[in-house]
Amino acid sequence: MTPRQRRTCLILGGLLALGIATFFVLRAFNENLVFFYTPSQIVAKEAPVNKNFRIGGMVLKDSVKREPGGLKVSFIVTDTVQSVPVEYSGILPDLFKEGKGVVAQGKLNEQGNFIASQVLAKHDENYMPPEAKSALDAAKTNQEKLSKSILSDGKQ
Repeated sequence: MTPRQRRTCLILGGLLALGIATFFVLRAFNENLVFFYTPSQIVAKEAPVNKNFRIGGMVLKDSVKREPGGLKVSFIVTDTVQSVPVEYSGILPDLFKEGKGVVAQGKLNEQGNFIASQVLAKHDENYMPPEAKSALDAAKTNQEKLSKSILSDGKQ
């Protein structure tokens, strides 16, 4: 083998190794990518079933139900337009309260219940994840437009 052929083989081998490494990095990134959905998007069937994602919104008042003597908790997350039931087994964050913002990570089952593997609560009254805040604002805007159109239809 001439030096030129050897150098070409080394370059091709290096490119092949780089391509394989890039493939595995992108595959791992894609598997660990977690998308965010609002309750309205979940009800509209935009969220994947049995795949990891995050849901965000407000904990509906009087919706938290705790299993006596256990760590199982169920509650409802709402974006003021739609609501999704959430089930969680574990210790909830200290700041978790009804009427406050929450982000839960987990999977949606076939029945439409969100099975959370992790629950995050906001850490002060001014903080809400940007995705959840924009989703709540959009839901409020849509609800106000709908209310105005219903009122204007009723006047005619």
